[in-house]
Amino acid sequence: MKRLGSRRQLGALVGAVVLVGAGGWFAGTQVRSPADAAASHNAPKAGPVTVEVERRSLTATVVATGTVAFTSPRPLSLAGAVGTGAVTSPAGEGSEQRVTKAPVAGTKVKEGDVLMTVNGRPVLALAGPVPMYRAMGPGATGDDVKQLQKALRRLGFDPGSAGGTFGQGTATAVTNWYRNKGYEAQQPSAEDQQQLGQLQQAVSSAQEALLTTRSGSAGDGSGTGAGTGTGTGGKASTGTETGAGSGTGTGAGTGDEANAGTRTDAQSSTDRQVQAIQLRSAQKSLDMANNALSSFRATYGTKVPAGEVVFFPELPVRLDKVTVKTGDAPSGPVGTVTGSELLVEAAVPGEDAELLRRGMPVEVTTTGGEKVKGKVEAIGSAAASSGTTGGDGEAATGATSEGGGTGAADASDGAADTDATGTSGTDGASGASGPGPVQLRISIPDPGPLAGQAEASVKVTIEVGASDGKVLTVPLAAIRTSADGKARVQVERDGGVRDVSVTVGLSAAGLVEVKPAGGTLEQGDKVVVGK
Repeated sequence: MKRLGSRRQLGALVGAVVLVGAGGWFAGTQVRSPADAAASHNAPKAGPVTVEVERRSLTATVVATGTVAFTSPRPLSLAGAVGTGAVTSPAGEGSEQRVTKAPVAGTKVKEGDVLMTVNGRPVLALAGPVPMYRAMGPGATGDDVKQLQKALRRLGFDPGSAGGTFGQGTATAVTNWYRNKGYEAQQPSAEDQQQLGQLQQAVSSAQEALLTTRSGSAGDGSGTGAGTGTGTGGKASTGTETGAGSGTGTGAGTGDEANAGTRTDAQSSTDRQVQAIQLRSAQKSLDMANNALSSFRATYGTKVPAGEVVFFPELPVRLDKVTVKTGDAPSGPVGTVTGSELLVEAAVPGEDAELLRRGMPVEVTTTGGEKVKGKVEAIGSAAASSGTTGGDGEAATGATSEGGGTGAADASDGAADTDATGTSGTDGASGASGPGPVQLRISIPDPGPLAGQAEASVKVTIEVGASDGKVLTVPLAAIRTSADGKARVQVERDGGVRDVSVTVGLSAAGLVEVKPAGGTLEQGDKVVVGK
């Protein structure tokens, strides 16, 4: 038992010695000299910052923020009065033109539709490039009449001839068209009826004056008169005179001859001349009255007032904004119309615009993350002049190109294409060279989720290039240019840094495609991007 206790004491003693030794060793490791402490606070030795070479596909894009809008905005205004202008009531008081049914913003307007009503009469939409600038009625001729006739025929109301003269066939077609829309075509006004009555009365008065003149001439030529005169003289004579008429007279006088009551041949000739002039004047007055009546009757009948039709270069259109309400006078612009198709307008920096070409595909992303496909339609001045800014100032009531129907806008589209493209292929040449932003117009064939989002902001992404499969890429910061203008990268290899000449390709998202032109460069190599 004593031996066992001695062994235990010995083990405890050895353990204590080991613990004391370990504690001393640990304490020694924690004790540093002042020089060691100062050295531990110095920065580590500087070395190059490197990034591994990657093999991946690259896609270069131009990204911008755009706004959704409708195509071809134009002001909408009326060319004149609707109906006959001021309407006269039985009490004799006139009423001004007033909107009785205002246009509705957002409405899609087709050919033949009623845009609005003024004083209860319609304002109708037709397609055609010639603006409405006058009232059209019987006897009117011109391109605007021909345009009206073609529109009536498209709507199913055949005017007969479409040669540009407003005849009875056109009047009948207009009457039937109005009746189909629930209205009566404009008939002669009270003023027209009054003028017709005055012209008819003038003809009757001229006819009466001519008959009176003829009757007076006939009486002067066949009447009989007698006269007696007395006087002193050596001879009395009784004579009979034949001239424009016949008569007898007796006279006495003194002298060589007495001839009282006798009309000479000279006087008769003068009377005949006066009578002839009176007849010619009366006949001329009658002819003038008849001509005036005939001219007025040629224009008397069914008419299309200047304010009751608006010609649009193309239809359908969309009523974008309305500036009048019921009860307003329809003077000046009454609203704005646009095309029914959507587009996106954006602006990009000049250096990015140099990469763009007309027809490039575009991805439009809404704020909700929905995506729509489009394409670049115009760049630079072409986009600014024919987009939603309405820079050409063309009103909705007319255009300058010839043609008819809904295809009248084709010529303007072609002009925009010509302006947007150049022989060098750089559509934005007019604006891309400057430091300022360049306008873009992007067409949207299928609006999809953009429908109803006019004026909404969207993200525009245009792909301007892509690599041919996976290529070696390095950060742009890794590219260095030698004095001779050649590109190179610095590769960390075998404990040092070596220059490798490269050919630079497509760049995108801060990376650039490289191909080794001297030396080797492989995926996984570390290139220097900084120090």
